[in-house]
Amino acid sequence: MDESWLVLGLGNPGKEYARNRHNVGFLVADLLAGRIGAKFGRHRRAVAEVAEGRLGYGGPKVVLAKPLTYMNLSGGPAAALAQFYKVPIGQVIAVHDELDLGYGQVKAKLGGGEGGHNGLRSMSKSLGGKEYARVRFGIGRPPGRQDPADYVLSDFSAVERKELEFLVDRAADVVEAIVTQGVEAAQNAYNGA
Repeated sequence: MDESWLVLGLGNPGKEYARNRHNVGFLVADLLAGRIGAKFGRHRRAVAEVAEGRLGYGGPKVVLAKPLTYMNLSGGPAAALAQFYKVPIGQVIAVHDELDLGYGQVKAKLGGGEGGHNGLRSMSKSLGGKEYARVRFGIGRPPGRQDPADYVLSDFSAVERKELEFLVDRAADVVEAIVTQGVEAAQNAYNGA
């Protein structure tokens, strides 16, 4: 298995964003790096931190990435890394927050629309298509009349934080399932739960 996978955890750089709902992709990427025993370092050709390793013994090579351009410009680093590592769009996975799923839902998806998510919109434009996999981490809709832009940039609530570690772990499991078994198998295993 010499094919490489590129897993982009979407988020915003900087300590002030670290625990925001919008940064769940970074949390999943950090957990996956721990699982493969890799440390993040600054990439020399892309505005991103990357960690490389293999999933499981003799498993596929995985490049984990955290774009450092802020969410709305995630596509530039995604395209630069896909080109650098020669990863086809079908072996790119975006891990992102999802307003259209309730908190606690984690689902795999292949292609489709961006649902107003600017990070995905940027990726689709820069990659030249939408045929990449997504791991959608449900954060639910903002309460009352709160602006969705403010909501995604707010921290998880105390109640949500009680489950956050478990859900980040589950999202990492979904990424692993996509890499080792394919999107359809990951959907069958995780989307119904």
